[in-house]
Amino acid sequence: MYKIFKIVLVIFLASLFLISLNTHVNGNPDNHIRYANTPQKSILIINLTEEINPGSSNMFRRELSNINSSHISAVIINMNTPGGILGNMISMVQYINHTEREGIPVYTYIAPDSLGASAGSYVAMASTSIYMGKGSEIGPSTPIVVGGTSLEQKHTTNAMESFMTSLANAHNRNATAAFNMVSNNTAYNETQAVKNGVVNGFSPSLNAFINSENLSSYKRVYANENAYDQFLSFLSNPIVDGLFILLGIVAIFLDFYHGTVLLSITGIVLITLGLLGAEIIGASIVGLIFLLMAAVLIFLEFKTNHGIALLSGLITGIVGIYFLASSYDTANPGYSPSPFGVEFYISAIIIVMLGIILILYIHKIMKSFLKKRFTGAESIIGSTGESRSDMTKGNTGFIAIEGIEWEAVNIGMDEIIKGDKVMIMERNGIKLLVKKKK
Repeated sequence: MYKIFKIVLVIFLASLFLISLNTHVNGNPDNHIRYANTPQKSILIINLTEEINPGSSNMFRRELSNINSSHISAVIINMNTPGGILGNMISMVQYINHTEREGIPVYTYIAPDSLGASAGSYVAMASTSIYMGKGSEIGPSTPIVVGGTSLEQKHTTNAMESFMTSLANAHNRNATAAFNMVSNNTAYNETQAVKNGVVNGFSPSLNAFINSENLSSYKRVYANENAYDQFLSFLSNPIVDGLFILLGIVAIFLDFYHGTVLLSITGIVLITLGLLGAEIIGASIVGLIFLLMAAVLIFLEFKTNHGIALLSGLITGIVGIYFLASSYDTANPGYSPSPFGVEFYISAIIIVMLGIILILYIHKIMKSFLKKRFTGAESIIGSTGESRSDMTKGNTGFIAIEGIEWEAVNIGMDEIIKGDKVMIMERNGIKLLVKKKK
């Protein structure tokens, strides 16, 4: 079972590596297909409708790093984003600057009732022109340094104030109003943004905007996050990464009591995905150390069996999840907005409640072990259990004895149906050999 899992895991990771390598080497492999046979120039419409993270940054790199003015007349960023990771935002701004240097204008259109918020406002400000729809909003843009000191927060805010001001000046916009988006966390609706010179104008729809810029005669090519980008986006959430690592640790810990390797395999997969995500976001080593401490405390529960070590480990893991996003010792200058909201606190409460349930479950298992301690492991032979799965002769499934699941093999002639009572005939390691009880 472990050998099969290792093979599958190696193939999975190798596939991801090849996809990444192909993307980095060739840029957008579809560009030549999309543009080679196009008889006229096109406009590229990039749908930025998710959080700004490694996935959206990779989409910009793929679409803009090898862009050619002989094929593309203009780029339009169709925006509705709450913001995200500042490091990825800076990369996206660099791709926009590269496109403008190629002589291709880059427009941002913030759709009706949509956001160009936080990190997204910097991407918009880097554009040649910005237009907004009814009910849309640009800003606020104050950066957040997770786990940092007040001095680090001030340094990051000062840097982003300078960055936003330089973007506004470079495109002849109101630098003072843009500065306030960062320093005072100011947001502007479409009317205020036009009035204060933050954006270039108002347009009721994307089609109307395209017509107003005399781009309607060009073929439209749309760009969205592909499967690889979405995979990066999913794993670039520090809450997801931390939960994967913590749940993986708990799964392996439970396998000491459960008697199968399924939970261990699940735990290894979850920890691998969590560490891969931590690598993608450049997670703080402080957060990883806290998660390692959590693992030590959780496995200490196997020796103490009083519940305190397990609960302490889970609480330490919650702290680790928080510091996983810290930009204190990483290349990422921070976030805008904060990656932690209500969902983080809900997750923390759920983890604590899960810990209490696990403590009760383990206590029940230990009571079962203590009852058998005086007669040895083989005392389970002759007991009656209930089948949790269908099993024909020679097949493996699961049974429950006093609420505890065991892996079992049907050695009888009769087929066992889920819910049937079974008799434990022998024990072979962690597997039980059973027959249907008549």
